[in-house]
Amino acid sequence: MLTEAINLYRARVDQQLESYIDALGETEPKLKAAMKHGALIGGKRIRPFLVYAVGELLSVPQAKLDAAAAAIECIHAYSLIHDDLPAMDDDELRRGQPTVHIAFDEATAILAGDALQTLAFEIISKADSPLSAKQQIAMINALAKASGYSGMCGGQSIDLQATNQQIDYPTLVKLHQLKTGALIRCSVELALIAADADEMTRQHLLTYAESVGLAFQVQDDVLDIIASTEELGKPQGSDSDANKSTYPKLLGLSGAQDTAKALIEQALSALTKLPYNSQLIADFARYIITRRV
Repeated sequence: MLTEAINLYRARVDQQLESYIDALGETEPKLKAAMKHGALIGGKRIRPFLVYAVGELLSVPQAKLDAAAAAIECIHAYSLIHDDLPAMDDDELRRGQPTVHIAFDEATAILAGDALQTLAFEIISKADSPLSAKQQIAMINALAKASGYSGMCGGQSIDLQATNQQIDYPTLVKLHQLKTGALIRCSVELALIAADADEMTRQHLLTYAESVGLAFQVQDDVLDIIASTEELGKPQGSDSDANKSTYPKLLGLSGAQDTAKALIEQALSALTKLPYNSQLIADFARYIITRRV
């Protein structure tokens, strides 16, 4: 059931992304090709999955979720393009393919990331949206906060400052709550906005999202050690080689794995407080710490 849903939602958001990028016209074909390369070379589509799966849980029609799913994947794709740049993590592989600055050039990669970021907000704010204007504004606000200074960008900056440094556990948690967790939390928040969910539902599903988001990053840190380059689609051990601040570095490998398991238990506990059939997103939470990619 989970694999089928992941594949279904991945195909749906990929179709949406390709359609939105194709509709941009031919102002600059090289930039458009770089955007496609960054957004459509594969990936787990974790964030769109959560938009669709939580929306389904709350009986939201998929047509009201498409813009949010595509927009948050645009933000994620932009972040990866910039994350791979020489000034950041300086990676040459992403999802088993050359990174955008390698496949094209550094300036084009920067612009492709910029263009995908702005495309996200263009998608959400379209005049013919099935969402209400109030919902559109709420989604724009949530996505801006999650991707900017108070979210992903802030976390990335803490990560850069923490490289080659010894940081404490609370700082490491804050780093990853922002760098990775903020967009994962936002995925669930976008579905909640589309559903006009009540406060109790919001509270428990956001607790779920925060726990899953942090567990996702802990597992990424673990996989950097135990998975192969072929499985990861990028160089194995790249975080260790760059002397990044990670959970295994601070807690040891088994300590990091135990932390991930505890976080997933928190996520599952939050779901038990909801009057819905949450089997799909419960299975997804368990998948987060058993995956190899």
